[in-house]
Amino acid sequence: MAEPVIAADGRPLKASLNRALRRSKLRAMLLIAPLLIFILLSFVMPIVDMLFRSVENQIVSETLPRTTVALGEWDKEGAPEAPVFEALARDLAVAVERKAHTRLGSRLNYELTGVSSLFRKTGRRVDEIGGTVQEAMADNDAIWNERDTFGTVFGTPEWVTEMAVWTGAIEDGPAPIFAAQSQMTALFPEATGLYGEYTQLMAEKDDNPFGEKDWPIVAHVFAQELAQVTDLSRLSADDQALFESARGALDGVTLDDPKAVFIDADEDWGGQDVWTTISTYAPVYTDGYFLNSIDLLKGSDGVEARPDNEKIYVTLFIRTMIMSLTIMGSCILLGYPIAWLLANLKDRTANMLMILVLLPFWTSLLVRTSAWKVLLQQQGVVNDVLVWIGLVADDSRLTLINNQTGTIIAMTHILLPFMILPMYSVMKTIPPTYLRAAKSLGANDWTAFWRVYFPQSVPGIGAGSILVFILSIGYYITPELVGGTKGVFISNRIA
Repeated sequence: MAEPVIAADGRPLKASLNRALRRSKLRAMLLIAPLLIFILLSFVMPIVDMLFRSVENQIVSETLPRTTVALGEWDKEGAPEAPVFEALARDLAVAVERKAHTRLGSRLNYELTGVSSLFRKTGRRVDEIGGTVQEAMADNDAIWNERDTFGTVFGTPEWVTEMAVWTGAIEDGPAPIFAAQSQMTALFPEATGLYGEYTQLMAEKDDNPFGEKDWPIVAHVFAQELAQVTDLSRLSADDQALFESARGALDGVTLDDPKAVFIDADEDWGGQDVWTTISTYAPVYTDGYFLNSIDLLKGSDGVEARPDNEKIYVTLFIRTMIMSLTIMGSCILLGYPIAWLLANLKDRTANMLMILVLLPFWTSLLVRTSAWKVLLQQQGVVNDVLVWIGLVADDSRLTLINNQTGTIIAMTHILLPFMILPMYSVMKTIPPTYLRAAKSLGANDWTAFWRVYFPQSVPGIGAGSILVFILSIGYYITPELVGGTKGVFISNRIA
């Protein structure tokens, strides 16, 4: 068996070479690491974030956590029962304070028209729930009219002491975190939880909850739970007396009905559609955005087709593709002769004409588009010329603006240089001797062009076509200004 070759450092040559190769790769990796990090931060991560947002749907479950849980028991027939409305009242009280109910309404309005205004109207009425309880308890004992009563009853003595001296000033630091007494949490879990959320929201605004009026919904939930409590013996004598006083004040009082309040605010709460939409989009992740983009929707029974009067996206996709292909074809027809002329003229003349081709780039896109509005309108230059030469009657002027025709004309003009330049760069490399050779072998002008020159110019046509097509399908300003309702692209709807 042959002995391994030894390197100068005493290691086997193969091991030394592998080690040197690893070091070389490591140095190369360190050199390109800044570029990789830059690409990751500026390109990859935004795309990943965008893709995540296309399925992210946490706003429903985060804004209405109790409601989404309560809807799990709903049979999806008609409006849900009273417990669901109770859960919605508690969630909306928090959401209104956070001003999150309007964002939720905007999100669900994509799925069901009118939900946005529904949540705004309901948000203005949610404070009515609990007002009856507050008034009854305050009439019986003035202590319930004080703003720190629930805090001193529910909170631990340590938290009460800290909150009593906290003013929200910078030197006071962040607000003390609410801590409920264990016996209160056991007897009044929902009321203490809601009060905890109330203190948190007040602290976020640098307001002391002891100086603000309690949410009526806290009193409403407290009254509901107090009616279920039979043993108050674990509480202090003062708390027992206070709660027995509240029980006596509420004896015979009819609590506010959230279901009645919401349906009175908007009768849509009494129907099934709103609740079906909330239930359908309650999961944290959804495919609803993707379904919407192809005119489908998430229904109670799965994927459904949208009504015909709401189907717009597939039509826009098809229109965008057809118009982009039309613009691309127009640019080929207009740009090919110009590119051929530039490629076959003397350099001095070709350079002068190239300046004219590039001249539109010296003018703002917005200005060029606005100029086409002036040219193409019914009382514009184009129609005036056609009437003057007698091709069009004055009372039958052509409609060339705010439609697909206007978009195609304006965008062909704007994108034409992007077609000419790639074709010119390819045609410039085609030797003119090829055509002379073809003619010397008996081909006429057309045959020489079609079988010799044109195939060699196809790469330029391909490059220009791809460039123009990609630019046109994503165009926004020109279709928006001259397209009207029939000449806009999908990019306009995305915006």
